[in-house]
Amino acid sequence: MSPNSLVAADTMTSWEVGTFGLSHLAAVKRPVPRPGPREILVRVAAVSLNYRDKLNAEGVLLPDLKLPYSPASDAVGEVAAIGSEVTRFRPGDRVMTHFITDWIEGPVPPARPVAGDRTTDGTVYGGTLGGPLPGVLSDYILLHEESALAAPPSLSDTEAATLPIAALTAWFALFEVASLKPGTTVVVQGTGGVSLFGLQFAAAAGARVIVTSRDAAKLERAKALGAAAGIDTGRRPEWDKAVLELTGGRGADHILELVGGDNLVRSVRAAASGGRISQIGILAGTEASVPILPLMLKQVVLRGIVVGHRKAFEAMNAAIEATQMKPVIDAVYPFDQVPQAFTHLDRGPFGKIVIKVR
Repeated sequence: MSPNSLVAADTMTSWEVGTFGLSHLAAVKRPVPRPGPREILVRVAAVSLNYRDKLNAEGVLLPDLKLPYSPASDAVGEVAAIGSEVTRFRPGDRVMTHFITDWIEGPVPPARPVAGDRTTDGTVYGGTLGGPLPGVLSDYILLHEESALAAPPSLSDTEAATLPIAALTAWFALFEVASLKPGTTVVVQGTGGVSLFGLQFAAAAGARVIVTSRDAAKLERAKALGAAAGIDTGRRPEWDKAVLELTGGRGADHILELVGGDNLVRSVRAAASGGRISQIGILAGTEASVPILPLMLKQVVLRGIVVGHRKAFEAMNAAIEATQMKPVIDAVYPFDQVPQAFTHLDRGPFGKIVIKVR
């Protein structure tokens, strides 16, 4: 490493699966990698989990993923060393990962089935962290300098680690591909990370937020965060009718669809004329049969959301600083309890699950 390197060891611990399945998740020792010309080496401080991480570790989303594989994509840490051509960061800077590494602004780049493209300087650039690109559940990770950004100063490491997927997905849906206005009605489904970030962002913008959940206690906690109403889907599985009742028959202006599958049918029915549905989650499946007539007659906009670009990430961070908003964290696990963190994720947290690496 260079003389200004902050690397304290030659080896690091990395949590990996050598065979698909969370039961095969194990901590292994690896050499600390060296940054290429445009790469930064980050000493990881905290990692947050997303449901995608579980699906990838189980071989569901990317069955051709090259093994062994380290899960997770959302991390914050300190730049420990930089390549010879890096200009965006210096050792000691506090940075976060950016999920779609080469999506800086504009339209989303084409999906890559392999782990990025090899650039002329030998650096791998492009693709998504945590599959097919390597994940971040390690003491140290390599990032292309364009694939990182400064962490918000007002947030701790554990708080900042929650932002790259969950927060940016909600922000991008509400403020980048849409333009949320005060007084509109927003429905968020469930109380996971994306849902609660959507609730907080929408409420801060002056929207009326309705939350759906099968857990009455979680609905009360959501109201404490600013939700105007909650729908217990255990008691009222036809939640679309409840939304229409709560809005005087008008429906919701924007729905964050986080369940997927046939739940999308209820989202179409619950949408207002000219309303928008942001398709984000696939918990109930990746296919659905949607009623076309309500979609047409109400002129509902159905838009797929796949996180967001770095420019939007920077705008979101500025808004977080301006409002002093704090992410909702359900639990923080030490680095030696990664399997327990995934078990908690599978139970359905209220907000985010974070792993404190150091």
